[in-house]
Order: sequence, then structure tokens, then C-alpha cells
Amino acid sequence: MSSLQQVTETANSGTPSTWRRIRSLVPGTTPARALSPRVLASIDRHDQSSEVLIKVIQLVIVSTWAILYAIAPKTDFGTAFSPVSWALAIYFGLNVIGLIWAHRTGLPNWAVYISIIFDIAILMLLIWSFHIQYDQPPSFYLKAPTLLYVFIFIALRALRFQARFVVFSGLAAAVGWLTLVAYAVYSAHGMSTTRNYIEYLTGNEILLGAEFDKTITIVMVAGIIAVALSRANDLLVRATADAQAANELSRYFDSAVASDIRNADEAATPGKGKRVEAAILNVDLRGFTKYASGKDAENVLGLLIAYQKRIVGIIQGHGGSIDKFMGDGIMATFGAVRASETYAADAVRAIDAIIAETDTWDTDETLKVFAGGKVNAAVAAGPIVFGTIGDDSRLEFTVIGSAANMSAKLEKHNKTTRSRALTDGHTYDVALEQGYEPAKPARRRKSTLAGADQLVVLG
Repeated sequence: MSSLQQVTETANSGTPSTWRRIRSLVPGTTPARALSPRVLASIDRHDQSSEVLIKVIQLVIVSTWAILYAIAPKTDFGTAFSPVSWALAIYFGLNVIGLIWAHRTGLPNWAVYISIIFDIAILMLLIWSFHIQYDQPPSFYLKAPTLLYVFIFIALRALRFQARFVVFSGLAAAVGWLTLVAYAVYSAHGMSTTRNYIEYLTGNEILLGAEFDKTITIVMVAGIIAVALSRANDLLVRATADAQAANELSRYFDSAVASDIRNADEAATPGKGKRVEAAILNVDLRGFTKYASGKDAENVLGLLIAYQKRIVGIIQGHGGSIDKFMGDGIMATFGAVRASETYAADAVRAIDAIIAETDTWDTDETLKVFAGGKVNAAVAAGPIVFGTIGDDSRLEFTVIGSAANMSAKLEKHNKTTRSRALTDGHTYDVALEQGYEPAKPARRRKSTLAGADQLVVLG
């Protein structure tokens, strides 16, 4: 943040910017970012999948408790009713139901809060039962290491990336433990409290300071996790929003270009580029402008989408990268985004495939109006510059060079020569050298186009 921003921030809010940064670390003190429904849905799916994991871990915990309780020695108290085994069985069943619920539809927030209460309640009941199990005064259970499980329950709630559940777990645990302390003090009528640490450790006396230390530790751990989780949640929101944006923006670029942008070590900047040998392919619908003038927008766009879907698939299938869509025109590059030893051969093969494809459109209800010779194409190869132009607010990948200009001229020249696809002699010879094998001999003509050594009719 610049000095000017700091001064402006302080002047506008009356709060020192340093304090605002500190306050922003506390969960719930900063305004929620405005997020799109898709981003919120993505975060919610992450949360719900985490709840499934939580339920699985809870089932493991209760199973562990059941095993330990089953093998632990117990005092014979006749026919007295022991609630632990029943509580564990009920808790296990509730978690199975919760797991199914979370997997199928996801748990609403109120169900999560109730689940937290059950977690803490069953743990406190298990700890409370120790003095009965071992025939000791209630103060006996205050020394049970089983209390440490409370930190597992608090940590489990961090999987949801919502600090409120962690805070609620910590408060519920603190209240539960203080309740057990109060019960132990009440049962002893206050006679078992002490200030002697040795007596506390070696007997059944209650050291209130120690119990408050445990309570404070529970609350502090929950608070620290909540703060860390709040910061992590902000990163999750930013990452999810950025991922959604990147996914959407990548649809505006060829997949190879989008991959380069995502994996680049440095951000794209104007003027960055490279000089390479490549082939430029242009495809166009002859007569489309006239056809579109009498049709409604839905029909025009529907036809374009159907045409582009067929042609783009062919281009990419032969190693080409879509550079741009220009109305009914498509411009693609071979060997520009990814270096290739067969760029010209691949481009000419793509034209052959496009011609073969358009010959089948006479049976397609949407595309039959442009079947056969209505789709024109041209390719030219040579040295080009491939890189980014624009400014810091908007960038565009483009190709610059004589091959790009020649490809555009050849495509338009199809109308003059009444051909479906053209290339120049140089490009055709390069394609042959790179392994292109024509299905039938190409027709070479004397060039009537400036810059072309000769014209080669590809279809």
C-alpha cells in the first residue's frame, strides 16, 4: 500500500490503517466480498465434501471410544444403569445418519451446530462416567487425559473453512468442561478444593486454577484456529474466484494459449513475443453476410456456432491453434504457439479435412445452406512474429508477418479463382517436404496475386 493510500484511508475512516489491518485478521470484522453465485456454489460444494470427511473421522473416533470402553476395567455396580454404552451407540447411529445426509444433500448450518453439541456432550458424558467406572469421587475425572479429544473436535471444524463453527466448538467445549468442574465442586460441597499443586496431582483434590487453565487453553486454541481459518478462508475465496475467472477467460483463448498463460513464469505484458516459422490458416463462409442480412439473430448465431464447432475441431485435431474469430471467419496458426516441424503439412492436411467435412453438410439441416464450395480456406507459411500487443488493461495475442497477410489475401482470392482453397507455391513445397501427401495432384497456376510465386489450388 502506498503512503498516499495510507493517508487517504486514515483520513476517510478515522481509524489508523495499521489497526485496520490488525482488525482484519479477526474473523467476522471485515465485510464479506461480493461473490458470484457460481463461486458461492463452488465453495459450498467444498464445504459439504468436508462435512462428509468430518463424519467419517467422527465415526472412527466413536469406534475407538467404544473399543477402549469395552476393554477398560469397570467397577461392579450391580444392576445400576450405565449410560456410556447407550450414548456411544446412539452417537454412532447419529453420525451414520449425518454421513448419509451430508453425502446426499449436505448438512444445513443448524444441523452442523447440533452435531457440534452432540460431539462435546458425548465427550463430556464419557469423561463424567470415569468416576463411576472406577468408583472414585467426581473430582477423579478432572484428571482424565480424554479431555484432549476436545481439540480433535475443534480441529475437525476447521475442515469446513468457516471460523464460526470452530468458535462455537471451542465455546461449547469450555462450557462443557466448566460444567463438569462445577459438578465436581458441588458434589464435594467445596471440601475437595485445594491450592496445593502436589495434592492436586497425587490425590482427588480440585485445583480450580488448573481447571481454569484448561478452559482458557480450549478457548485460546479455538480462537487461534478461527483466526487462521478466517485468513485461509479469504485465500480460498480469492483462489476460487480467480479459478472461476481463469476458467471462463480461458474459453476466450485457444487451449494452448490459455495453458501458456497459466503456466508462464511471468505475467503477460505488451511487447513480449517470438519470431518463428509457422503457417497461417484462414477459413471463411462465402456469401454469409448476404445470407445473414435476412435472418434473425438467433438463426445467424446458431449457424455460426454449428459451423465453428465443426471447423474448430478439425483445426485443433491437426495441431492448429485458434487465433481469432472474425464474424464468419476463422484465423488459426500452426507452429506459432507450439513449435512444430510439420506446421505447413499440418495446415494443408487441415484444409483437406475441412473440404471433406463440408462435402457432407448437404444432409445437415443447419449447415446445408453452406455445403460444398461455400466454405473457403487458404494457408500461407513463412516467418512470423507471435506475441502480445495492447496495453496493461487489455492484451491480445496476434501474429504479424507476410505469411499472415498472404493467407488473408489468398482466402479472398478464392472468389476470383472460383476455388475452395488456395495456397502459394512456397507453402505447398514446404508442406511436401514436411511429409504431406496429397490425395490427388494439386493444380498449380501462374500467380495473379501480388507477393505469391504461384497459386496452388487445394480444392
